[in-house]
Amino acid sequence: MTVRYFPLAVFANVLCLCQSYTLRSSVSWVVSSNDVVEDADLSDEVAPALLVDSAGLWKQAYPSSNVLGDSVESPGELVKPDNENVAQISSRLFSYRLEKVKKSGSSSPPPHQETARTARYIAHYSDWGHLSTISTQDKIKGLPFGNIFSVSDGPLDNSTGVLYFYVTPMDNTVSDLKSNPYASLTFSEAEGEFCRQMVYDPEDPRCARLTLTGKMVEVAPEELMFAKEAMFSRHPVMAKWPVGHKWFFMKLELIQVWLQDWIGGISLIPLEDYFKATPF
Repeated sequence: MTVRYFPLAVFANVLCLCQSYTLRSSVSWVVSSNDVVEDADLSDEVAPALLVDSAGLWKQAYPSSNVLGDSVESPGELVKPDNENVAQISSRLFSYRLEKVKKSGSSSPPPHQETARTARYIAHYSDWGHLSTISTQDKIKGLPFGNIFSVSDGPLDNSTGVLYFYVTPMDNTVSDLKSNPYASLTFSEAEGEFCRQMVYDPEDPRCARLTLTGKMVEVAPEELMFAKEAMFSRHPVMAKWPVGHKWFFMKLELIQVWLQDWIGGISLIPLEDYFKATPF
């Protein structure tokens, strides 16, 4: 009789031991806008541990019901919580109240015949883009490498057509740019609602795509205030990011503006026409 119930007793003991552990089975980069700490403690002692590990720039942020350990674990691994304060900050580090950001999108894009205005519209109302560089990573040195970046060409009511970035030297893309500063930044109109409303596939030529090619340069001191306003007004959470990562501002000095916004070919828009146009 004792032998028959022995496995059941072992299973019950295992369940009791697991009560103090948390199962990390899902990943989330943001939390609900109703569950945000406005002024988190992001001191140099706390914040670096939240973001960086030996595997890459960002450390995954988990829902507030989970916790952040000191090492990188694969999904589904059991991890014992060690610091509830650190866990709370990490799960909210990339979050902000939605009402702080005005709706970043116009009611409808310009007519497709107005190519320069369409290009400015996409550049202005896009909150992020895909930046392509020539890699310096050992395994893919000299090959193309793409990365996603938050961008802004100015506050919502002040479009410049110049794309600004807020970056850290710890990013592989920034290492690439130190070796070769030329890059291409691609946007898709599929980021907004227009293509979904029209039931356009992202590769449909009528779902416009824009690629800006140029030289990435660090923003000059006299331009820093505007760059900061441009980025932080559109991405306010950036103001909370830890200074220990040595964030700095860059911008893309344009060489070519490439646009496809309709069936029948692409448009190479002269820079003069691009900067003269307005997205509004």
